[in-house]
Amino acid sequence: MTDARLRHGRASLTLSFFVQGVTFALLVTRIPAIQDRYGISDGLLPVFLAAVPILAGVGSVVTEKVVARVRPGVVLRWAQPVVMLALLGAGAGAGDALWQAALALGVFGIAVGALDASMNMMGVSLQRAYGRSIMLGFHAAYSLGGIAGASMAWAGAHWDLSLLVSYLPAVVVLLPAAFVGSRWYTEGGSAEKGAGQERGKGAVPVSFKLLLPLCLVMSFAYIGDSTVSNWSAKYLQDVLGSSEQMSTVPYNVYMVTTLLGRAVGDFGVRRFGAVAVVRGGSVLAAAGFGVVAAARGTWTGMLGFTMLGLGLCVIVPQTFAAAGRMFPGASDTAIARLNVFNYVGFLVGSPLVGALGDAWSYRGAMLVPMVLVLAMLVHAKSFGAEPARYGGGHERPRTADVG
Repeated sequence: MTDARLRHGRASLTLSFFVQGVTFALLVTRIPAIQDRYGISDGLLPVFLAAVPILAGVGSVVTEKVVARVRPGVVLRWAQPVVMLALLGAGAGAGDALWQAALALGVFGIAVGALDASMNMMGVSLQRAYGRSIMLGFHAAYSLGGIAGASMAWAGAHWDLSLLVSYLPAVVVLLPAAFVGSRWYTEGGSAEKGAGQERGKGAVPVSFKLLLPLCLVMSFAYIGDSTVSNWSAKYLQDVLGSSEQMSTVPYNVYMVTTLLGRAVGDFGVRRFGAVAVVRGGSVLAAAGFGVVAAARGTWTGMLGFTMLGLGLCVIVPQTFAAAGRMFPGASDTAIARLNVFNYVGFLVGSPLVGALGDAWSYRGAMLVPMVLVLAMLVHAKSFGAEPARYGGGHERPRTADVG
């Protein structure tokens, strides 16, 4: 494969991550507006919100089966437009058409599971072809897209635009760009082998026992992430006594620090190795939760959320990369299964903190994700694990994250 083809594939996949960051942020930041538009009750809203990650998990499992027959790039090329059109469908429905909201969010969930799985399959494959860490760069593009999407959502809410008007410009511009960019998708070395041949002769099936530590890390990371996403504003306002305007700042700070950490994270992995970076990120994130729990004022709380962004941002991309290293002959399968635990963490995190906050205290509730994040240190050695054995020896992937 030529260097130019790899560069084009990397650029097109980076665009796809960016577009998905914009799309997802446009959905989650306008949930209250969707609730108002369709008259979804407070009791029914959690059902809608839980259905999306559950269906995304289904989409990830289905993708594992599909990529045995077609390349991940084919799945991504068609899943991304479906996700964006489902977003548009959620914004275009009439107020009395609750079924339309359910249909749009259901399609969004299944398609986003396929999209997340296939994007990370391709990222791991390209990283193997490059022979050095590049996964954090893809996720940095996702974070940048999230900031752009959240800013667009803020503008729509500020000027009281309808959901359709808010969503339409992004879909009109980004959907064709992503579809055209998909012409240059490539999956590293596996693209030349053809579909379904990644698990070639001698490849062992993915062992859940070996993959389990990474699954736990993925879940714990998303429990931490969803805690910040769903509870940072309430925590600053209700616990630390900040103004309503100031309470919106922590999530923005978290997103910016996530972007910055991921933008430079690949250099850290190449210099110090994946295990050291994951350990450092875990300690920093746990310290961030500790600072938030102990904070007595707004600015101390902000410092804690800043530390959280810098610590957590490196974990998820490196978890996908570690799965690819662990099962180089079956990385697509490993990533599809690992991706399900992204949604497990998302589902568990917000209700867990909310229940503990109501039953105990929100300061105490912050200690639970702190402990879970610290538990990732126990599993950090899995990020430097040797590939699964093949026959009498073992195959080493081309990727060496230390450069």
